[in-house]
Amino acid sequence: MSSPVSSIRNLGPAMDEACTKAGIPDAETLRELGPDETYRRLLRSGTRPHFIGYYVLVMGLQGRPWNDCKGDEKKALRVRFDAIKAEAFDSGLSEFERHLDAIGVIEKRG
Repeated sequence: MSSPVSSIRNLGPAMDEACTKAGIPDAETLRELGPDETYRRLLRSGTRPHFIGYYVLVMGLQGRPWNDCKGDEKKALRVRFDAIKAEAFDSGLSEFERHLDAIGVIEKRG
C-alpha cells in the first residue's frame, strides 16, 4: 500500500500535486529517489525553483522540522540547490509559458 507524498513531514497537498505531475506517485517513490532527484524531476515538470521548497523537502525526508536548517548545513544545501537548478530548470521555457499564459493558451499555475 502506498502513502501520499504529504504523509512526509513538512509536505502538504501542493507537493502531492506537484509530485504527481512529475511522475512521483507516492511517498515511497519520493523516499527512494531522494531529495535531489525528486527536486530535479519537479523542476523538469514545471515547478518553479525555490530554495526554501528544496530544503523543506530535505528536512522532511530526515524527519526534521522545515526550519531546522541553519548555518553551514544550509549553505551546503544552497550549493546543491543551485546545481540542481542550473541542470534541470529551463528558464527560457518558463518565459515561453508566461507568454502562453498571457494569451490564454495554457492553464495558469498558482
